Amino acid sequence: MAGLMENTFGMEEDTQKDRYLTFSLGKESYGIEIEHVTEIIGIQPITEVPELPEYIKGIINLRGKIIPVMDIRLRFKKEPRKYNDRTCIIVVDMMDISVGLVVDTVSEVITIPGEDIVDPPEMNKVASNRYIRSIGKVGEDVKLLLDCEKLLTEDEVEDLNDLV
Repeated sequence: MAGLMENTFGMEEDTQKDRYLTFSLGKESYGIEIEHVTEIIGIQPITEVPELPEYIKGIINLRGKIIPVMDIRLRFKKEPRKYNDRTCIIVVDMMDISVGLVVDTVSEVITIPGEDIVDPPEMNKVASNRYIRSIGKVGEDVKLLLDCEKLLTEDEVEDLNDLV
């Protein structure tokens, strides 16, 4: 079973616990639980599909599997940015569908222990805040930890499933 390792007591230990793939959008650093990540690929040609929301850039063919691609910048209502050689697609599994997330740059996989993770501050609950599950404290930095399941609504997942 992926991510599970037997420890010295013969019990299974989750080796992916507290592990996050970190990436950046502009100056902000984000993290996504490694258990959701399938792979990371460089930017590649994306086939546009008509009548999709602006943040769904289209689809890619990844080794014969059609994957919808979401630009995280646009999903978070940030300024669009021209893709370059640092732009990556993080392929994640969420709600029984694989989706490619376009990010500015992928940083590293880090461990953030539970005691260094706090709830986001209670500011007015604006829609953009719904994507952030918690905040990881890493040295002097903070990582905004995403809630993968909330990047898409159930209706959006249904629409993407119809697409692929």
